Amino acid sequence: MKCYCDSQKKFNECCEPFLNCSSKPSTSKELMRSRYSAYILGNGAYLVTTTVDENRYEDDIKLIQEFSSSVVWLKLDIINEAKNMVEFKAYYRDRDGVKVQHERSNFIFKNGMWLYIDGELFNSKIERNEPCPCKSNKKYKKCCFKI
Repeated sequence: MKCYCDSQKKFNECCEPFLNCSSKPSTSKELMRSRYSAYILGNGAYLVTTTVDENRYEDDIKLIQEFSSSVVWLKLDIINEAKNMVEFKAYYRDRDGVKVQHERSNFIFKNGMWLYIDGELFNSKIERNEPCPCKSNKKYKKCCFKI
């Protein structure tokens, strides 16, 4: 099975070793991709564990699980990356339609592992003539925009 993070790798060769703690991401991009997969799977514990201590809240585990079960994740696009930053767009469908979360995430390598610090959210929307995030190979206006 292909990995949820759209890396084109197999799940067991990509994010699964990170999610089951048998391996650690070696870059901020790998951590970001594994966190996306964790959202899809509702793995709130992994998301909290991979956040810096000062932004880590155990109550978030349940909130993440609730959110993850209320949406269908469609696609991940990496826009830009640097050593300690990854900018991405994560597309999902909720009861109100298809949405995009456009974020520039900041990371730190601390105590032998990459951790999420915080992110800057951008006000983005899916343009009508973009390829549809559901991967149908149709334009958005001819596919999920109509739903």
